[in-house]
Amino acid sequence: MSEDNSDSGGEFERESVPDSALLGSGKFWGMYAGEHAAGTEFMIGPLFLAAGASLSDLILGLLLGNILAVLTWRFLVVPIAMAKRMTLYYQLERIAGGALVKFYNLVNGLLFCFLAGAMVTVSASAVGVPFGITFDVPDSMFGLSNASFTVLVAIVGVVIAAVAAGGYERVARFANIAAPWMIGVFAACGIVSLAQMHATNVAALSEGKFWSDAVAFVQEKNGPAEFGFWKIVVFAWLCNGAMHFGMADLSIFRFAKSKASGWAPAIGMFLGHYMAWIAAALLLAALIKLQPELAMGDDGKVVANPGLLAYQSLGWAGIICVVIAGWTTANPTIYRAGLAFQGVMPNSSRTAMTLVAGIVATIAGAFPNLSAQLLGFVGTYGTVLGPMGAVIFVDFYLIKKFGLRDEYANQSGTQVNVAVMIAWLLPVAVGLYLIFAQGLFAAYAVIPCWVACGVLYLVISKFTQNTSAAGHATPETFGSASPTSSDNPYLPPSDNAL
Repeated sequence: MSEDNSDSGGEFERESVPDSALLGSGKFWGMYAGEHAAGTEFMIGPLFLAAGASLSDLILGLLLGNILAVLTWRFLVVPIAMAKRMTLYYQLERIAGGALVKFYNLVNGLLFCFLAGAMVTVSASAVGVPFGITFDVPDSMFGLSNASFTVLVAIVGVVIAAVAAGGYERVARFANIAAPWMIGVFAACGIVSLAQMHATNVAALSEGKFWSDAVAFVQEKNGPAEFGFWKIVVFAWLCNGAMHFGMADLSIFRFAKSKASGWAPAIGMFLGHYMAWIAAALLLAALIKLQPELAMGDDGKVVANPGLLAYQSLGWAGIICVVIAGWTTANPTIYRAGLAFQGVMPNSSRTAMTLVAGIVATIAGAFPNLSAQLLGFVGTYGTVLGPMGAVIFVDFYLIKKFGLRDEYANQSGTQVNVAVMIAWLLPVAVGLYLIFAQGLFAAYAVIPCWVACGVLYLVISKFTQNTSAAGHATPETFGSASPTSSDNPYLPPSDNAL
């Protein structure tokens, strides 16, 4: 680990973080507060109501699910992050091989683009309110909305991509400045919505008629749906499965000075994925009670239009918040997608790859049904990327106990660790089949795929390492088999993301 780090900007992409660069807990609390109270919350909250969740199930289910998410970050990610102090990218490279990690980056970059596309849709929904431009959710997954909204998405997407291509630092700095104000607006949305529905006393809140009436209205217009307690728990726990079970946040917590920093996700979960989700859901309930015609699209179905919902509650402050929330989420997401694509093509420029990511995200944003499917998408995201975290877990805790070598690609010089490739792709293929062909709720697949990947990696390694052990050189001989690009889509900016 003696590589010169002078060109890395102090980010230690290809070595362990030294003690001199470790950070206190406060840096992590600020980062998670900003990251998880953002544009996605304006979409996900109303989707719970639209999916038929009861108010009591939502309050209790989100409570339990978010507690489980925090515990997973604290006890699964942080110990490995502090022991290795390497980025996810570099750890996977040493275990799986540089070529396989390139493929992983391609998949990750595309998924980032689809997530950013949903945020382009969110921002465009707010920009369109003053101009009377709304969007309809077509029946087809890849159906376009009306022409005016499609043009608006293109304009918003171009602006977001251009800003992201200019660099992450100022985008992240602005997001951190805006985060406290956005959290305040989220809280105000919930309070104002309750007041609009005259649900400001204990009796009205406990009865919850304002909520049940809204659910009944949606079910009448959109057809029956069900989103019960345990589905809410699993979704809240695993919607960030790629970050904790998938170990993406190793790149963040490698800077942690103490394990206490591992509790920092709690502020994001309970301000963003608890308070903000419920507050955003109340926006739709209030709109249905006060102006039900505005809640419906041209096809007569209820549409969760974030910009319109916030405007009806808080006026221009709501519109500005939705625009900023979508913008501050889409920009870093597009930026990281660009870095992921650059990892696949190291000779390309960061700016060019970021613009490519922006184009892909803008195209995705033109299909409103993609953003309307966020409850399923984030589970699919975790199903695809989460299992790689099991590889890291097994390699760190178990592989040596079975007489096998850890960081096998680094020790053998291979570009593709076959054990990792099969262990990752096979469970993911089964999981995606169950999700798309059998209708399984996507978040349900995350943990089974994670466990299956870990077991397969251990079992297959027993055969591949034993049969290919003879003649392998030491890690000192081969060094690290890796892409040459120092850009890393999992790497937090030096003083912004932390």
